[in-house]
Amino acid sequence: MFYRGTGGRADSSPGGSERQKGGDDAVAEQVVEAPARGKILRVYVEAGKPVAEGDRICLMEALKMELPIVAPVSGTVKALHVAPGQSVEAGDPMVVIEP
Repeated sequence: MFYRGTGGRADSSPGGSERQKGGDDAVAEQVVEAPARGKILRVYVEAGKPVAEGDRICLMEALKMELPIVAPVSGTVKALHVAPGQSVEAGDPMVVIEP
């Protein structure tokens, strides 16, 4: 999920996936994946904290451009897999959000 400069909306194409938890009360987790190879410049969220749809999760640099990564859904940050200075590959999980 990343901001493309079109009204602050998140692009839901290839940057995320949903996983289903087991059980009758299944809740889909949203896994936010890196849209491209790059470096994490800044992280705005913490594990266990709430996040709203469209909130910035982190800022990454890819191809000499800064890409703000935004939350595709509102919920709680269940897991944070990146830190400032870390290199990521396209498709690497960055954050797991539980709606």
